[in-house]
Formats: sequence, C-alpha cells, structure tokens
Amino acid sequence: MTPEQKIIIYQVFTRLFGNDNARCTPNGSIEENGCGKMADFTSEALARIHRLGATHIWYTGIIEHATQTDYSTYGIARDHKAVVKGKAGSPYAIKDYYDIDPDLAKNVDKRMNEYLNLVKRTHKAGLKMIIDFVPNHVARQYHSDARPEGVKDLGENDDCRNSFDPQNNFYYIPGEELHTDFARQQDGTAPYREMPAKATGNDNFSAWPGTNDWYETVKLNYGIDYCGGHRRCFSPTPDTWYKMRDILLFWAATGIDGFRCDMAEMVPAEFWGWVIPQIKAQYPAIVFIAEVYNPAEYRNYIFNGRFDYLYDKVGLYDTLRGVTCGYTPACAITGCWQSVDDIKDHMLNFLENHDEQRLASDFFAGDARKGRPALLVSACMGTNPMMVYFGQELGERGMDAEGFSGRDGRTTIFDYWSIDTIRRSRKNRLTESEKELQDYYTKVLRICNEETAIRAGQFYDLMYVNPAGDGFNPEKQYAFLRRSPKTLLLIVANFDEQERTVSVRIPRHAFDFLQMKEKASIAATDLLTGRKENISFVPDAPVTLTLPGNEGKILKIKA
Repeated sequence: MTPEQKIIIYQVFTRLFGNDNARCTPNGSIEENGCGKMADFTSEALARIHRLGATHIWYTGIIEHATQTDYSTYGIARDHKAVVKGKAGSPYAIKDYYDIDPDLAKNVDKRMNEYLNLVKRTHKAGLKMIIDFVPNHVARQYHSDARPEGVKDLGENDDCRNSFDPQNNFYYIPGEELHTDFARQQDGTAPYREMPAKATGNDNFSAWPGTNDWYETVKLNYGIDYCGGHRRCFSPTPDTWYKMRDILLFWAATGIDGFRCDMAEMVPAEFWGWVIPQIKAQYPAIVFIAEVYNPAEYRNYIFNGRFDYLYDKVGLYDTLRGVTCGYTPACAITGCWQSVDDIKDHMLNFLENHDEQRLASDFFAGDARKGRPALLVSACMGTNPMMVYFGQELGERGMDAEGFSGRDGRTTIFDYWSIDTIRRSRKNRLTESEKELQDYYTKVLRICNEETAIRAGQFYDLMYVNPAGDGFNPEKQYAFLRRSPKTLLLIVANFDEQERTVSVRIPRHAFDFLQMKEKASIAATDLLTGRKENISFVPDAPVTLTLPGNEGKILKIKA
C-alpha cells in the first residue's frame, strides 16, 4: 500500500505571523510592538500555505506560557519578571497545560473559542493541525486555573520534604531556596522567591541555575531518581504519567491531528510507550513527532516509545548545513541515509526550525538561494516528512536584534516582534527575488506529492558509481534516483555556486534493481522548469546534464 501523501509540515511561530507593525522596538512590550493573533490565520492565509505544498501546519506556542505581560484582569496570575525570558516569554515555559495563550486571542475571555475556530479553519483549508506538547518542564510559577473540575494541579500533592519521590510531580532541593541573583529586577520588584527550590528544566538538580540554564522552568518527575543512581521507579505508575496522559487527551479531543513533543528524549521512552498507544486507541490518526537529538536513542523512541517521527537533526540537517556552507562534501549525504536506513520512514527532515539559525542568515549560508540544492535533497530523497519554517520560503534572514534574543540569525521566540518577509507577503509586497524563491519552494514541495515516485517510490543512491573526475564532483554534486511503477526521476543537486556540466553514471545494478528499460536516447522533462531534453539511458554510459549554480534538476522519465 502506498502512502496517501508525503507529509509537508509548515511550522509557524503563531504570535509573530500576523503582526503587521513595521516599527518594533527591541525589548518592546505588547502595547509597543503588537502581537499576531490566531484570527490572523484567515482562510486566505491558510490557503496560501496549502498552495505552497503544505499538508500540515504546526502552530508553535499555542498553549499558555509564562509572560511579562499582565493579564491579571482576566483572572490570570502575573508572572515574576525574573523567571520569564523576554517580554513575551518562552512558549516552552508552560504556565497552564489546559489553556490557550492569551496573547493569541483578540478577545482574551473567548480564547478557547478562538482556538477551536482556528482548528476548523485549518481543516477547511485542507491542512492538518499540529501543536506543541511540552512534557519535560513547566514555568517556575506553573498554575492551572483552567483545568477541568476534579483535576489536581501539578505539585498539589507533592511532599517537598523529599528531593525525589516517584509520586511527586517535581524534584526538590529541601531546605534550600532558589538562587537567581543574575535575574534580579532593576525596577524595584522584590526578588523571586522559591522555597524549597525545584530542579531546573535542563536537568540542573541544584538550587543555583545559571544564565545559560533553562532557569525559567522546572523539571517534571517521571519516576527517574537522577541523583540516586538513575533508578527507574515506574511501578506503581508515577502520578505525572497520568497527569500528562490526561493533558494529551484534552487537546486531542479538540480535533487536532498531531503533537510535536518538545525535548522528548528528556522524558523516559517507557512513558511514551505507555501513553501514545492510549491516545491512539481513541484517536488512531493522530501523529506524534519527537524532538530527539541522540542517534543512539532513535530506535528506542520509535520501537519502545512508539513515536511516528523523529527529528533528523544531527544526521541530515547538520550534514546539509555543512555541504551548503562548503565545509562538508556532498557525498557525505550518503552516510546520512545509510545510518537510519532501517528507520528512514520515521525521520523528519528540515533545513530550518525555531531553534536553528535561518538559512539566509549571516551565520549560515548568507543567501537563501544557496539552500535550493539542500531543499531538493531534503524534500525529495525519501517518503518521510519534510518541514519548512515560516519565512524560509521567502529568504527570511533572522538578523534582527529583537531584545532578549540578540542578533544571532534566529527568529526570536522570546520577544514581541514582526517578521519582515511574512508581513510583506501578507500584503503582497514581496520583491522579485523573494517571489522567485517562493515559486521554487512551491514547485519542489508540490512535486513531493504530485509525483508518486517521491511520495511512495523507491530510492537509489548514485554516488558510489560517480567518484571524482569524469565530469562529476562528489564534493559539490549529489545524485540519486526515485522510482515508481510508471515513472523514474533522476535528481541531481548542485551545491556549486557556478553552473556546471556534469556526467552522471547509472550502473547496471540500478537498471536491474529498479527494473528499468535501457534506451540509447529517451525524452526527459525537468520538473523544475518544464524543459525537455533527450538523454542517454543505458548502463554505465554517462547522462550529461547542465546544472544551474546552487540548484539542480528533477528529470522525469517514463519508465
């Protein structure tokens, strides 16, 4: 059975998407800089995202998190500024697992209704909807005022006299106050007090987190005694497991189609293997995506944790970044798929996300056009999902100094801000070069589902028969085949800035393995340009192609 579609995820940072303020001030408040709303994802805006080729949209930052903005008039307790990063706060410092972030609502009192309307609009636009689930840590001042009746709050029944108890929701440092001297306020606000101190989200089990720690968060306890030899105390089932299951079921019931699980590898795979089947028993089509960075744990989180997809960050992303920047040879891409060949359908490919530097930034490629060959490879070499980050398709550079986030090549997740390319795109004011890049992304991403050979076909790497010399440079070019019963695609990516004429050999084994017919001359169509050309298609005879600089070709041949 062939997949119905290749998943193409469009990640969007929800509060930034609809903000049209072109004059934002670094460290500006919501009143000064403005904030995008869920309502800004109009039917027209969602249709544009769908036309790009997206099948899913991941709304980042939907659930209520800690913020320096005062919503106390709406019954939401204020957060102490010393334990909030940036004026807007991090969407990964969850303050209430059962509520929508008030920043995102036009009418704060109706924020849940606005969210449910967003779910409906998203589906009506032909897109499936993903939201974050942040299981490892919560905001320092976590308190759910929206939890359903009868639900106990996190930490409500904890015995904080014990540093570790399998039935506690948090870890404690008994008798010690939390020390955040570096975060003391200069505006006369009293220091933040926490007694006893709770362990910090990035596995800092002391009362002295530093500026580089996730000091604004508290680590959740899933039954592992980190300071007692990493004992795994999973029987009886820890209370945190039940609380997290109920939260997942709550959001699944709102009609969403998937969860992107933040720092999933910091939570034991045993929990995921326990909870995911329970969620899928009620919502069979829902997908779970894990942020996992340790290749040694990939199979654990797929086979034991039961995740559908994992980030392919330290393999394909890091390699493509190196190839794009010129310090890794293109032939190194082969090792990426070989290392995950047995789990290849479970890997999520990407070139950007909210954690990584923008491709067009000065810290990465410096020019979005240099990312086109990487897009060809990342999107077209497998049947597994592909993800793009909003503005990536427009060449967004991420070179603003927004406030808490400095000029680091990333789009801020902590500040109220407006994204230049997205703002102009919403008003149809893109430059010609931005339109060209958007058209390129649209072609590639739509081809992923228009062509069965990519969506569900076989893959054949051609690099082993194309060494250096003889008109091919494995430092700068990467070539592979995709095959469906009716068509064959020859895909060659050129990471060289210059136009190159290359000779690509296709071995006898490929003809036999993919059951291809030999032809001395055969018509091929480049799906990226629509141009036709005749090529030689026999074993070991070179296929001669002229490749544009920083681009490539997808040649379609009727097999």
